[in-house]
Amino acid sequence: MQRLYDFLRRHPTGVDVFWAVVLLGLSGMSLASGMYVSRRETLLAIPVALGLSTVVALRRRLPEKTLLLAIAVGLCQLLFDVRPGIGNFAMLVITFTVATIGERWASRLALVCSLSAAALSQLRWSAEPGGSWPQQVFVTVIMTVPFVLAWVMGDSLRTRRAYFSQLEERAARLEREREAQSKVAVAAERARIARELHDVVAHNVSVMVVQADGAAYVMDTAPDQARQALTTISSTGRQALAEMRRLLGVLRTGDAPESGEYVPQPDVEQIEELIEQVRRTGLAVDFKVEGTARPLPSGVELTAYRVVQEALTNTRKHGGPDAGASVRLVYFDDGLGLLVEDDGRGAAHELYEDGGADGAGHGMIGMRERVGMVGGTLDAGPRPGGGFRISALLPLKPAE
Repeated sequence: MQRLYDFLRRHPTGVDVFWAVVLLGLSGMSLASGMYVSRRETLLAIPVALGLSTVVALRRRLPEKTLLLAIAVGLCQLLFDVRPGIGNFAMLVITFTVATIGERWASRLALVCSLSAAALSQLRWSAEPGGSWPQQVFVTVIMTVPFVLAWVMGDSLRTRRAYFSQLEERAARLEREREAQSKVAVAAERARIARELHDVVAHNVSVMVVQADGAAYVMDTAPDQARQALTTISSTGRQALAEMRRLLGVLRTGDAPESGEYVPQPDVEQIEELIEQVRRTGLAVDFKVEGTARPLPSGVELTAYRVVQEALTNTRKHGGPDAGASVRLVYFDDGLGLLVEDDGRGAAHELYEDGGADGAGHGMIGMRERVGMVGGTLDAGPRPGGGFRISALLPLKPAE
């Protein structure tokens, strides 16, 4: 049964032609039964039946034109005195069709014709000659009701189809917006991972290089210091691998979890550990916390840690020999302040602004992006008297 229904939906014109043939056959049977008394009226009824059958056959392909054809046939019946027959059922069909899928002007014209057709028919062919006018009004109303109902049903179906079409369009638009938001989220996540990887690699590899150079320098004269440097290289490398494993694990959503250590994201409390690690590389760092320490949003804590890490890494790279640095954390009522300064020779300010101190575009630009993501502000530049200063203010409330 479903296959038959699907076939009929795929061939609407064929269905209409079938019913047009049925209607034409019934009209022919009416003519053969002697419905019309005069031969003239019988001959005129034949083209009328053909025209109304054509209306049914082409109603969905040409709704407006078939409506005009039905009106023309009706006017011809009035002019040439051809009484309505079974073929006039086509006028109900075309009224419903035009109200459903036709143009608005055609729908309004069909409504006007529906309201006037019964009255014109009653005036032209009275059912009971000599009957009272209340009877004629009653018959007119009874004949008008089917046409009006056909138009109302068609217009309601049009409205329902338009409503469902709007729902489908809205669902498709929401789906497109959801896909676009997913792509933006993926791009943002990739950018975040790129920044994380830069911070991990730039900091830890820099520490490992410094320690390796120091170990090679004192290998023969101070084996204990060389051994200490190698131990630092080993622990720093393990820490870097653990952080990189955590970050890359985000990209392996469909794979089995990789064995190994997964460390949480760094926070403000780990800044002191970071500074101790930097001190072991030979860089003197003064660390001070002002204000009352309290829990902060995870995004603010990670941003503060990465800003300090990047600033100290740049000091180690560009500060020169015997450079010193200071780190200040200040807890305000509505934010966290960071101040990282060094007294080395530093790198050119333009180098920071034009692509990052590491030459890969993730130095100062990455810092600004991190601070901007939490709604904070960052200021960086040469310090009066030499060295470099980086200051940031991170709000405790999410950015608008």
